[in-house]
Amino acid sequence: MERLQTIPVRVGSDLVIGGGAPLVIQTMCNTHTSDVDASVSQCLRLYAAGAQMIRITVPGRQDVASVREIKDKLRAQSCNVPIVADIHFSAETAMEVAPYVEKVRINPGNFHKDHQKARELFKQFLKICRDNGTAVRVGLNHGSLGSYITDRYGNTPHAMALAAMEWLQMCEDESFDQVVVSLKASNTVVMVQAYRELVEMMKQNGRIYPLHLGVTEAGGGDGGRIKSCVGIGSLLEEGIGDTLRVSLTEDPEAELPVARQIADYYANPSIEPEDERISAALRWGPALLKRKIDSIPSGILSSYLEDEIMQAARRRFYRPEYIACPGCGRTMYNLQQTFEEVQRRTSHLKNVVIAVMGCIVNGPGEMADADWGYVGEGGGRVSIYRKGEPVLRHIPDNEAIDALLELMEKESWQTTPHKEGDL
Repeated sequence: MERLQTIPVRVGSDLVIGGGAPLVIQTMCNTHTSDVDASVSQCLRLYAAGAQMIRITVPGRQDVASVREIKDKLRAQSCNVPIVADIHFSAETAMEVAPYVEKVRINPGNFHKDHQKARELFKQFLKICRDNGTAVRVGLNHGSLGSYITDRYGNTPHAMALAAMEWLQMCEDESFDQVVVSLKASNTVVMVQAYRELVEMMKQNGRIYPLHLGVTEAGGGDGGRIKSCVGIGSLLEEGIGDTLRVSLTEDPEAELPVARQIADYYANPSIEPEDERISAALRWGPALLKRKIDSIPSGILSSYLEDEIMQAARRRFYRPEYIACPGCGRTMYNLQQTFEEVQRRTSHLKNVVIAVMGCIVNGPGEMADADWGYVGEGGGRVSIYRKGEPVLRHIPDNEAIDALLELMEKESWQTTPHKEGDL
């Protein structure tokens, strides 16, 4: 496999993404950023488990001081892992935190509601990053592109790639090239198509920026691991990708062994994964997703593992399709426990897409493909969504799963099954 040659991006003093450097493994804290000691402890565990970069959510300007303290305490303990600030809806927070971290991840779709104002703020943000040697990730997610682009091109892979190119052009206009791009989706087919289109556009433009890979809201357990392997592996197989995260609705430590096995499988020389699920998903999933094959030869895998890989590649659906975020410092309820309970109580269903999202920041947008959504509001309350629209709000979280199931039982969605490729 020949890697796509991308511009090198330096994150901190020692880490390079792209430019032929080995794949970089990263993850994200799910502690509350304001809880500095808990965040520091988790970062130390993640670093010891192999994280080469750690992302921390910064919900608002009041959290910038906590991020600075977290970083200072890590450095005091000789932990030099680069810290990435994760920003949503607040350009001011992005600009304020940029001098104190090695990288900032922004989603241009929510940098500002007014597109022209977003461009102006982005220009100011880039100047601060340039002055402080801070790298940037332009992270666009399917479902949260912003109305400026979706009104013209729809919520499509093509729209995702076009949106990324617009922000990359702004970076070039400001002579800023320390930028990484991601185009994540929970749908593996959408994800792969979006990255491919972006790569072709960058080639035509003559500058190829490093790409961060991930299947967003992949869920947990076997399904989350296998879906991540299929989506990420399909691109790495083509030489696309410089850094990756496996997003699981579990403790973030659980993400790192999966990510490392994926990276090692596509390294030179290749190392076969120890985990049978990962090995099988990487061996068969990309070929199924790309329709090089239509099935896995009989007798090679258990029927369960075969079904999971077929579903991850979106070739055959035998259970509900779940969309679930990994959780972060914005999550205000026990996301993992709730997701596992929703799975347990809906596993017998078919032809339905169910989302369990940690918060309202990106939840409603990024579960756009879901038939039903469970979204945390904070303060022990939950909203229930149907086809992207809220149907119940402010439900106590100890009643919300029952409310979701009651609504589902009232509808006859079972009679209109999804076709192959629809989910």
